[in-house]
Amino acid sequence: MQQVMSEPSELPHFRDMPVSAIPEVLREGWRDFLRAPAFGLVFSGFYVLGGIVLWMVFSARGEEWWLIPFALGFPLLAPFAAIGLYEISRRIEGGEPLVWGEVMACCISQKDRQIPSMAMLILMMFMFWVFVAHTTFALFMGLSAFTNVSSSPEILFTGNGLAMLAIGSLIGAVFALTLFSFTVVGLPLLMEREIDIITAILTSMRAVIANPVSMGVWGLTIAASLFIGMIPMFLGLLVVLPVLGHASWHMYRRLTY
Repeated sequence: MQQVMSEPSELPHFRDMPVSAIPEVLREGWRDFLRAPAFGLVFSGFYVLGGIVLWMVFSARGEEWWLIPFALGFPLLAPFAAIGLYEISRRIEGGEPLVWGEVMACCISQKDRQIPSMAMLILMMFMFWVFVAHTTFALFMGLSAFTNVSSSPEILFTGNGLAMLAIGSLIGAVFALTLFSFTVVGLPLLMEREIDIITAILTSMRAVIANPVSMGVWGLTIAASLFIGMIPMFLGLLVVLPVLGHASWHMYRRLTY
């Protein structure tokens, strides 16, 4: 039986997006979360559980400080949680029923499209970031790398320690900004339309370039919200992740036509 291929979708056009739209999309994200909290809690629960497991592992080894690069790199993984949340917001927007089986079927069906390629890109960037964080620590701390930072945290406040934290944070910010420019439009675009990953990434970058100020503020809002949500013990992410996921869908809708 010959498989029927879907026709490529038309590329979207972009609207000018003012910074004032950010509070509005956050309110819409909060509204969607309140309308379907169980879905949001389930999708975000995987990330919270993963964060707690990492904390337990590093604590058992006396290496709690390794949570720092993972925390800085967390925005790179946040888009993974978005697909199911996008589908919830899309269904609320279209007045469709929120049925667990249908929502999960939609998520599973993405395996036959371009989403897995984007997921692999995200994962590769995250793993590369962890490697860069290890390398940065070794380069700046030298022999201090053999010191247990958990029992001697003062080494982080030496000249080399502060320089390492500053450079590491800057590199992490570059990674996060790059992936943000790839996914802010690219990820929902891949879900909504039949389009290849390269075109989706280039289209997303065009949207960021067309609205540099508002997209920059939106990216900082996402990063700051995620870091706040990690306190305490990643539990804040139970709410922060679904609200941001729903809000990201509404930002995409406002930005494209």
